Amino acid sequence: MALSFFALAIFLLLGLDSDYASAPVSAASEGVQITYGSAIKLMHEKTKFRLHSHDVPYGSGSGQQSVTGFPNVDDANSYWVVKPTLDSSEKQGDTIKSGTLIRLQHMRTRKWLHSHLHASPISGNLEVSCFGGDGESDTGDYWRLEIEGSGKTWRQDQRVRLNHVDTGGYLHSHDKKYTRIAGGQQEVCGVREKRADNVWLAAEGVYLPTAESK
Repeated sequence: MALSFFALAIFLLLGLDSDYASAPVSAASEGVQITYGSAIKLMHEKTKFRLHSHDVPYGSGSGQQSVTGFPNVDDANSYWVVKPTLDSSEKQGDTIKSGTLIRLQHMRTRKWLHSHLHASPISGNLEVSCFGGDGESDTGDYWRLEIEGSGKTWRQDQRVRLNHVDTGGYLHSHDKKYTRIAGGQQEVCGVREKRADNVWLAAEGVYLPTAESK
């Protein structure tokens, strides 16, 4: 396990901005603050599946890269890098307050967690996909962080919701599973109501340390 975290840390360091290229990275421990630039796995609270993507398009709807819930913990396609929005002045290592707009970039394919008005394949809710890339992003990639409870900044193992700015849909999953291309993986979609099925927690990951205040 230590070796896998070390390998991931090296991978991240190669892709970090120069201001933080020399900063240490470490595996998360309980309650550690989540900062911009960290690579995390988001766990669906109710089913314990991880938010996941891979280079497989949807066969309906937008035809964009699919997003699913994945049952296994040790899969590299479940890492997401936390990034600020395009017009933000936030930088790597900054903490993230409740109510902040963020983007999540799929680490393996470099595409952004995205949503729109296309129908999701199984339930017919809002489709959630991966779209764009390092040089291509828009407000369809913007998610508002909502921390449950009294916490003001995002920490590991804290219950959160992600509300999509353009559609108003909450990032959602449930036990409805695919049987063909992504057999055993469950649907991830957007719903406009707050439900028990749209609560997530930051679980495994490599977290950048908090930036020093200037």
